[in-house]
Amino acid sequence: MEDRIIDAELSLTPYYPAPEITLSWYQDPQLCKQVDNIDFVYTPERLNAMYTYLSTHGDCYYIRYRGALVGDVSLRENAEIAIVVCREYQNRGIGRRAVREMLKLAREKGMKAVKANIYSFNTQSQKMFAAVGFHRTDGEWYTYQLNKTSD
Repeated sequence: MEDRIIDAELSLTPYYPAPEITLSWYQDPQLCKQVDNIDFVYTPERLNAMYTYLSTHGDCYYIRYRGALVGDVSLRENAEIAIVVCREYQNRGIGRRAVREMLKLAREKGMKAVKANIYSFNTQSQKMFAAVGFHRTDGEWYTYQLNKTSD
């Protein structure tokens, strides 16, 4: 995998172990609740297990904004997109731009649709995925149908 350049400020960098940076994102109890519906923060072991799973069951990238790693995004083999942007960088359009890049990757892989699992209480993520064009399909699942041409 290579870096995916989105624009002058934003790119996606293929996963490599960087717990000294990434663990801090998962030390935010509210973020852990939104992402995993858990009431505790990640341990280094849980973080390693998560990234090992994501990087061996699809494509996992760090989100690099203005040179700093600010989150991660993955496209799993089952066409599920997952994204985390650390709190300090939320509400800047970073998530929308990263998800749009994952839609391009899904199209390159020949996927017909992608999906995201968003908890009912995570209205911030629901709004972000809806802004990109995802539609709620079943319970906490959102789907995006890919066209053959650019969206």
